[in-house]
Amino acid sequence: QVQLVESGGGLVQAGGSLSLSCAASGLTFSSSTMVWFRQSPGKEREFVAAISWIGGRTNYADSVKGRFTISRENAKSTVYLQMNSLKPEDTAVYTCAARRRPSIVADTTFDYWGQGTQVTVSS
Repeated sequence: QVQLVESGGGLVQAGGSLSLSCAASGLTFSSSTMVWFRQSPGKEREFVAAISWIGGRTNYADSVKGRFTISRENAKSTVYLQMNSLKPEDTAVYTCAARRRPSIVADTTFDYWGQGTQVTVSS
């Protein structure tokens, strides 16, 4: 059974930083594309970032480019999202997801996803 468990969310002031982690189990992590997406009330699911299984190729939404960094540690089956210079509009539930295909395309299609962690940025 595939499990993706996020941690690291919380409340932060605008301009601050947070680091999210996602621990994966039950899948071949080293051959899975890992993705972070977010969703806030009343809004559609939004792609945030993706990282390939080989070579560490990354892709970011324009809204977070230059502020967020996605990384992965295959030995720990963990993917991270470092979020800097946070803005109130970054407030959302952040969820990690996995794709079995080698695609870092900026869409919200996945094979597996977690429960999410709340990130709240106050102004």
